Amino acid sequence: MGLLSLLWGIVAMLWMVLALIPLLGAMNWLVIPFASIGAILAAIAIAFTRPESRGRAKAGLVLNGIVILVGIARLSLGGGIV
Repeated sequence: MGLLSLLWGIVAMLWMVLALIPLLGAMNWLVIPFASIGAILAAIAIAFTRPESRGRAKAGLVLNGIVILVGIARLSLGGGIV
């Protein structure tokens, strides 16, 4: 499950980079919920795995958190239109 959250975070990060292009800012309305699901998966993976094997889940949580924060900042700047 940690690997799934990490891969989910990588896909969300790629979508976020694409959403940073001008006139594609409305894509952040899709990226933020997608990354939120990845963060929930990572939190579940952290809760149910052994402490020594939580690295992938923590990395997935960090990636999804970054995507959520950048997406919110981008929407606050352009309102999802620009």
